[in-house]
Amino acid sequence: MKNVVLLAAAMLAAPAFADDLSFNAALTSDYRYRGISQTRLQPALQGGADFASAATGWYVGAWASTINWTRDAGGSGRVELDAYGGKRGQLTQDVSYDAGVLTYVYKGRIPGLDNPDTTEVYGQLGYGPATLKYSHSVTSLFGVVDSKNSGYLDLGANIGAGAGYTVNLHAGHQRVRNNSAADYSDWKLGVSKDLGFASVQLAAVGTNASKTAYASPANGKFLGKNALQLTVSRTF
Repeated sequence: MKNVVLLAAAMLAAPAFADDLSFNAALTSDYRYRGISQTRLQPALQGGADFASAATGWYVGAWASTINWTRDAGGSGRVELDAYGGKRGQLTQDVSYDAGVLTYVYKGRIPGLDNPDTTEVYGQLGYGPATLKYSHSVTSLFGVVDSKNSGYLDLGANIGAGAGYTVNLHAGHQRVRNNSAADYSDWKLGVSKDLGFASVQLAAVGTNASKTAYASPANGKFLGKNALQLTVSRTF
């Protein structure tokens, strides 16, 4: 929670240095995070705000989504709140970087788990349309007991296809420290279309996660199943 307070304070101070303030909103058929449904395979409403400085590369932001997994697991909340901050820029003319810290906040505790609030530090390199990102947890990972120092490796690319279309590619691997049964890989293949007033993305998503480790406590359904995901979003 300390990281959230620090990031919130930075956001309040942001207008003094920010060159850009943007907001985003989305409706998705299933909130998939690293391939795992956070909404029991049901739709989610999402939105956030970002401050960024073109002159310095520093940015801060907050984002929220409706979720089901915390209440399904015996908790009390139905919202995930993310607060983040970092710095992005160019290492060379062709290679970009992005590094920062991200905290996920949930309401209340969940029986049998550690505090679900999770903080990760991350670093990303980009080359052309491709990015390689590593996120490292400095707390327990989403309540998994004794999982501090877990890591997620993310390889992605957004390739312009003309006429407002973009091909979206992603492959990732989640390592959960001291809980190898929860390790898995995930993938996404999608296409998005910029309609001017909004963007629409249709994607095939899936994982090789354990059907036991990632079964919904509410109904036993596998939360990492292969599926199609439809998302409508807007930035303004």
